[in-house]
Amino acid sequence: MSGQPPVKFPVLGEKLTRQRLAPPSGPVRLLIDTDTANEIDDQYAIAWALLSPEVCKVEAITTEPFSFRHHRDNILRSERILDGGGSADETNETHVGGFQGWAERLRKAGKRVTDIDFCPPDEGMERSYQEILQVIDKLGIADNGLVHRGAPAYLSSYDQPDRSASVEAIIDLAKSGGDEPLYIAAMGCVTNIASAMLLAPEIIRDIIVVWTSAYPSTAPHCNRPSLNLVQDLLSSRLIFDSGVPHIYLPGYHVGAQLKISEPEMERFVKGSSAIGDYLHHLFTHNPLHDMYAIDDTGRRTWVIWDIIDIAWLINPDWVPTYVTSSPVLNDELYWEHPEGRHLMREAHDVQRDAIFLDFYDKLKTAP
Repeated sequence: MSGQPPVKFPVLGEKLTRQRLAPPSGPVRLLIDTDTANEIDDQYAIAWALLSPEVCKVEAITTEPFSFRHHRDNILRSERILDGGGSADETNETHVGGFQGWAERLRKAGKRVTDIDFCPPDEGMERSYQEILQVIDKLGIADNGLVHRGAPAYLSSYDQPDRSASVEAIIDLAKSGGDEPLYIAAMGCVTNIASAMLLAPEIIRDIIVVWTSAYPSTAPHCNRPSLNLVQDLLSSRLIFDSGVPHIYLPGYHVGAQLKISEPEMERFVKGSSAIGDYLHHLFTHNPLHDMYAIDDTGRRTWVIWDIIDIAWLINPDWVPTYVTSSPVLNDELYWEHPEGRHLMREAHDVQRDAIFLDFYDKLKTAP
């Protein structure tokens, strides 16, 4: 399936694991690991965290690779079907994941798959790095070593972890906190975190990974639609298999409730501050609207997925969770539940209004 890591991770034991999985009760040391330029939600999450210093002591922001290229073949296949080619099997498969609907929207907009900018992972990482600098500039914050470039590619083997500046920052900060663990708010693929764990397995005693992706571990669905999970399957499996303390915040059906509309952006975000104006600009110039050929955007909502990480850190009551066993991600990307698995904490709901009310209030405190 995924092979076994060449390192042996420490066994934390149930007592330490439960301590690490307990909801935070005060300020936390925080590293944000993010693919900021892939759409618009990471920018909201970064801004909210930096505007919440009483809870989130942001010590670093690290950049992840990202790419939508893994969708390209399915979209091309859907396009062939619409052009009158493709087999019956292909026709059935393209209904899964919404690829046929995507191809139909492109056609309606007069576009082809070849018009989509499927940037490679290294370019996605660099775009994210530059976008983070844009966000902190709008907040009046100088870089001064806060932001780090990350892995230029996904993990290809457990024997070849990346050694980027982001990976080194994760290791250094994990080891420098004494008795105070480092929370890592993971907002994309987890390549940087996995590489850090492979290079320094002992840090799983000192980090807590707060990651949003995929379906609940109890769901019967295939997890392939989850961008955060499917881009780097080796790294994703390592998070679930290594025993690292893991706060799992499912995107689908949980984080997906964190929708916001353009009228709300106009009333509560635009004009609140420089960063508020920038976030409003992003909402009305969403790159995924073009990629997915989405029209009538003024009447549609958009999910601000990644703020779920920050919401749980600011007030765990806003993201209700429970302790359960970590699942196994099988070859078909469904969850399995063998006996004897270690513990993780998983979200099952969000308090959408409370989350956005705090977010709106914090924007007013920005320069």
